[in-house]
Amino acid sequence: MNRKFVMIGVLMIVGLRFGWYSINSNNNNDSVDTKVNQNSNIALISPQVFAELAQNEQAFILDVHSPEQTHIPGTDAFIPYDQIKKNLDQLPTDKTTPILVYCRSGGMSAGVAQELATLGYTHIYDLQGGVNAYRESRVSVALTPNTRPLGTVIYGDVATTTFTLTNFTPLPTKITRVSTSCGCTQASVEKEELGAYESTTVNVSFDPAVHQDDSDLGDLTRTIYIETNNPNFPELESTITATVIKK
Repeated sequence: MNRKFVMIGVLMIVGLRFGWYSINSNNNNDSVDTKVNQNSNIALISPQVFAELAQNEQAFILDVHSPEQTHIPGTDAFIPYDQIKKNLDQLPTDKTTPILVYCRSGGMSAGVAQELATLGYTHIYDLQGGVNAYRESRVSVALTPNTRPLGTVIYGDVATTTFTLTNFTPLPTKITRVSTSCGCTQASVEKEELGAYESTTVNVSFDPAVHQDDSDLGDLTRTIYIETNNPNFPELESTITATVIKK
């Protein structure tokens, strides 16, 4: 299904749920599902709804807490709450892009949500309670992003990229194995043991000429596998894609 239509459907559902319409200013209902700022198109959302919206690749997830913290898996950018205007190049150019903003407890993100609205963004979702609330309801060990496109790779060159492995749980996690789907792809983690709510970088290299033949030409997908000792998240995987050509 076309992702654009999927995103439209999600926005319609959320719009109905949060009320993208006029709300009586005297309404005393403090439910998270009705905290909407009509003038700035800001919705204050629960961790559950935040997680649902974050599943869509069209959403842009922004951490604004300063100092930097361990990010919610899938976060697209980190910009300190007081440096938004200095980092406009990191924000989506399309002002209709759904932006999911959060900090540690909700104070910094509330101010940023208002600033984003002033900048013209029309669909802003502020995580109520920040990461502190999210941790209470959502735990995961995650390898992000799901896919890293390497673009065009010249046969004979070695392309490199990185992924982020996050232990978003209250217990330590150990990486027990790192592997890939092909000898042309190598992967390694910078830390093999992660404390609670800690992340590490996964370094990946792709050498299409390693087999010394034409088996790694054209449009390719290679998979990175991570195994952990967490029984709830024992196996994780992400992919790289590339178009390999010869000069």
